[in-house]
Amino acid sequence: MTHVLIVEDEPKIAEVLRAYCERESWRVSVHLDGAVTVEWIVAEQPDFVVLDLMLPGKDGLTICKEVRRSSTVPILMLTARVDEIDRLLGLELGADDYVCKPFSPREVVTRIRTILRRVNQPPARVADGALSYGGVEIDTDGYTCSTNGVRLDLTPVEVRILAHLIARPGRVYSRDAIIRAAWEDDRVVSDRTVDTHVKNLRRKIDNAGGQGEIIRSIYGVGYKIE
Repeated sequence: MTHVLIVEDEPKIAEVLRAYCERESWRVSVHLDGAVTVEWIVAEQPDFVVLDLMLPGKDGLTICKEVRRSSTVPILMLTARVDEIDRLLGLELGADDYVCKPFSPREVVTRIRTILRRVNQPPARVADGALSYGGVEIDTDGYTCSTNGVRLDLTPVEVRILAHLIARPGRVYSRDAIIRAAWEDDRVVSDRTVDTHVKNLRRKIDNAGGQGEIIRSIYGVGYKIE
């Protein structure tokens, strides 16, 4: 049985989310503060965490950061703070997705289902150093890539960008995260440069008969493979 932990300091919201999750036949635990949440997650190993940003005891971002040191459990963050910095920071610390308050409980359940489905069906690894997803295959050791058997003429940076995104389909990466993954030196790279490389990747995949739209833009945040 899927075990979902809800960490939310507003009891009414927590109970509504509990009710909707239990309708899915999920086992549900609820924490009303973050004081012992990290230790509990390490000990109990739930299958999913719904984590509020603003919590007494320990805030959601700190919890997320500490959990990621030892666990890859999927985390959906809830936040009433809609500025882009908090959104990016939550994702950078390892959250898989976020929902802004006020929200529909149905939307939260849908997001949980989607993330669980993705986590339970990881990208196929065709060999050591190779990744495959959505008809795209990448040899990260040989820096080669193809779609539906057609070789793509990619630059090393483009290979690293695509491999970084494909390694975790559905995970949203900010442009800063992509820069750190794709450029191995300390050069200054602008967001516009990332956008240009992504545009080129989509075009090259499309021209080879693939589906360039698998690289999706998430407004105000970055990119993901889906």
